[in-house]
Amino acid sequence: MQVKEIMTGSPRTVAPETGLLEVVSLMCLYRYSGLPVVDEGNLVGFIAEKDVLHKLFPTLEDMMADGLAVVDYEGMMAKYKGVVNLRVKDLMTTGVVTVSPDDHILKAAGTMVRNRFRRIPVAESGKLLGVLSLGDIHKALFQVNLSSGMGVR
Repeated sequence: MQVKEIMTGSPRTVAPETGLLEVVSLMCLYRYSGLPVVDEGNLVGFIAEKDVLHKLFPTLEDMMADGLAVVDYEGMMAKYKGVVNLRVKDLMTTGVVTVSPDDHILKAAGTMVRNRFRRIPVAESGKLLGVLSLGDIHKALFQVNLSSGMGVR
């Protein structure tokens, strides 16, 4: 079974200039764990929940410079307002790992598991064609196995 058979085509995308407030709103409202970043039809990055949350944590260098022995979690929460005022381009991952629409779904799953991705862009020649999630793969495997008489015992 190929990726193109189970991927979500025409996924929601954002532009590099999109404000993070809009992105985190989409993430919370629609339960997206991440969104492809597209500029003039080309896949240029990916913005994930972890990218946004990572920005809240001080770097090791900051902790050492400030002599921090204890992390101020309440202070970190207060930083969220500043983070959502940034733009996608400020936090997105570039050099995105993708899969091909012609890849076998288990090859795609292997790429996702190795990279600890929950979803991955499906692209060809730099153009976004869709998004594949681990849930898509799991659902396809479940359906194939149940329809072939390999039901639960």
